[in-house]
Amino acid sequence: MRTAARSGLVVAATALLGAVAAAPPGAQEWTAAPAAGRPYAYLEGPAGSVLQDTLSVTNPGTAPLTVSLTGQGAPVSFAARSVTVPARTRADVPFAVTVTADTPPGEHRGTVRAVAAGREVGVDLRLRVSGPHLAALTVEDVHVEEDAVRYTLVNRGTTVLAPRLAVRAEGLLGTVLDRPDRALPLTLRPGERATRTEPWPDPPALDAVTVRLTATAPGAAPATARAEASFASGPALAASAALLLAAAGAAGYGARRRATSRTPSAPEAA
Repeated sequence: MRTAARSGLVVAATALLGAVAAAPPGAQEWTAAPAAGRPYAYLEGPAGSVLQDTLSVTNPGTAPLTVSLTGQGAPVSFAARSVTVPARTRADVPFAVTVTADTPPGEHRGTVRAVAAGREVGVDLRLRVSGPHLAALTVEDVHVEEDAVRYTLVNRGTTVLAPRLAVRAEGLLGTVLDRPDRALPLTLRPGERATRTEPWPDPPALDAVTVRLTATAPGAAPATARAEASFASGPALAASAALLLAAAGAAGYGARRRATSRTPSAPEAA
């Protein structure tokens, strides 16, 4: 019985060793992590700067390992898009994050990705951009068209804005359009412009109006812009002309009647 048990252990051990020998080099758990054992990569600096850090790739296998490197959610760049790590070796790979001049101050997130042997490892990247927080929004280039109002919103500050808009139009006889403040389906990064169209499917047929747009965003002062426009459709002009003609005719008829009533009668013959 002992001989049989020993034979079984030998067979099992032989099979296990054969499986390990046959396993592909990438099957062993290689790792990718920020240098110095940090839980995530952390970078801090002002807008317009280039920040650097290091990614450590460890290959515990018995064969060289080629790792592809990319960045996501942040402008990450490597000296080379792939690196080959020798067996039982750790490679420290420098990378850089370019903080563009229009990057708003505050916390930003990204990921450094390493891919090898059919496996992907993501390393959390946290970026803190220093600088003053300034919220500033303007409304520009307002134009009134036949059935819409076209305008441009511009983020003049250093923070991301979520704008709101109110629209009001005053004509010769009063208010012809009044849309209260509401959120717009967009966000604006610092320096970003967005040209939008506000539908106005039922403008007045005959009027001179002043359209006022008021844009707001959290932390920013209200921004106002206006435009003048005149509306004169063909049917409205024809109706107005007919009214003017009718009024002129009525005035002429009244004048003739008054002139007739004032004419003195001829004296009778003696």
